[in-house]
Amino acid sequence: MGELMAATVPLNAIQGDRAAGVLLAAACGDALGVPYEFQPPLAAGEQPEMRGGGLGPYAPGEYSDDTQMAVCIAEVSATGADLPSSDSLDRIAGNFLRWRREGASDIGAQTRQVLDAVSQASGAGIAAVMRDAAAELHRRTGRSAGNGSLMRTAPVALAYLGQPEALAEAARAVSELTHHDPLAGDACVLWCAGIRRAVLDGTFDGVHEGLDLLPAQRRDQWSGWLAEAESKPPEQFRPNGFVVAALQAAWSAITHTTVPDHNPGRGRFPCQHLERALAAAVRVGNDTDTVAAIAGALLGARWGSSAVPLAWQRVVHGWPARRAADLIRLAMLTAQGGQAGQGGWPGCAHAPRPAVAPLMLTHPRDPGVILGNLHTDAAAARVGAVVSLCRVGCDDFDDVAVGNRVSVWLVDQPGANAQPHFVVDQAARMMLELRKEGHVVLLHCAAGQSRTPAVAARYTTLTTGTPARAALAELRGLLDTHGWTLNPELRQAVEEL
Repeated sequence: MGELMAATVPLNAIQGDRAAGVLLAAACGDALGVPYEFQPPLAAGEQPEMRGGGLGPYAPGEYSDDTQMAVCIAEVSATGADLPSSDSLDRIAGNFLRWRREGASDIGAQTRQVLDAVSQASGAGIAAVMRDAAAELHRRTGRSAGNGSLMRTAPVALAYLGQPEALAEAARAVSELTHHDPLAGDACVLWCAGIRRAVLDGTFDGVHEGLDLLPAQRRDQWSGWLAEAESKPPEQFRPNGFVVAALQAAWSAITHTTVPDHNPGRGRFPCQHLERALAAAVRVGNDTDTVAAIAGALLGARWGSSAVPLAWQRVVHGWPARRAADLIRLAMLTAQGGQAGQGGWPGCAHAPRPAVAPLMLTHPRDPGVILGNLHTDAAAARVGAVVSLCRVGCDDFDDVAVGNRVSVWLVDQPGANAQPHFVVDQAARMMLELRKEGHVVLLHCAAGQSRTPAVAARYTTLTTGTPARAALAELRGLLDTHGWTLNPELRQAVEEL
């Protein structure tokens, strides 16, 4: 393992949510763009869907090489390794070659040439061999500024949230494994700087701040390219195989998409900017999955995993057998310097159980919904789907099909959620969808005393039209003897929806 990083930044709950959103939203953007890659651009009113197909035999929700290569990097960064070290770069390069042999569903032309040139290399020094092959390709062709290193760069940002200079060094070192042109490295530095600032502060200011991390002779040029993206609509940036055009397309999609106002009663939430901006990125056309993956990483950093639609989280997947929970785990471990947090999450087999009695009650308006907690036995409840409102372990509820286990980022503490209204509404609507599919649904949080009744009340309102306060009162009557402790932020969210 490479030398461990000197320091990590302690993240509060909202910052943790944002860090968790980086790889997840990038993968969702990737999967959303897959069906439309190099196809005619979508019509203005057409909404992109995760329907699979595209350039490979992709299943609905399956991501492509953009996220596959990001996972290759994240598997190393999640150990807490210092990425520019020779050992870490060797491990990343080895992962790229393993991916090339075992799981590459699609490979960009430039990356393919570099990996093919070193296909027999292995062991110590493999990164140097790969980097030399990338330099030789550039020497022969003069063209090595494709978008292939930018699309995968997001994990680097999470590894250096407190160290912007080290971030720039690492982003460039990982880029140069396959992309020799300094413009490719510049783009990775800018985007990683943007992700870093978005995770820490919830703004997009970091992209411009990243200019200070570039060589002085190229800062004005990149400043002009960013200004051009901000002044022109996203559709102006195609083709976008060139790294500058790809970054401009993603940045234009983000900056030209209006952030909705906060009006929960009308179903409008600011964090819907993530979904709308990803749709705009796909509408750019040309290399749709890559542009949307690039945009997704920054959007996820800004708005968090809690802003990623649960319908997307449920189906997104890809090599090597990764799903939403796995992407969140890799992101969080990277941001935490390879160290698990309280209770061993993420990565623990089972989340710690609270000191409460098991709960298994039928929802008062729907016998197909079971209200529970972490002690609930899903098999005994005979459920076919689980909606978890708390952290769960890798093996929790593993007797339920993985595609029917939906985890929701919702913290039972006032002020610890960036968008509680949106999350409560999403969770209730996911329950509704699972019920329409015919599943008996277990809805649970850790103790079953706050998050569970809040979402259950919203579900009551959606399915029966019962006013929110009456729905909450009904749930309180059912759960009062089980330790009802609904926090005021969740109560307010339910009442305002």
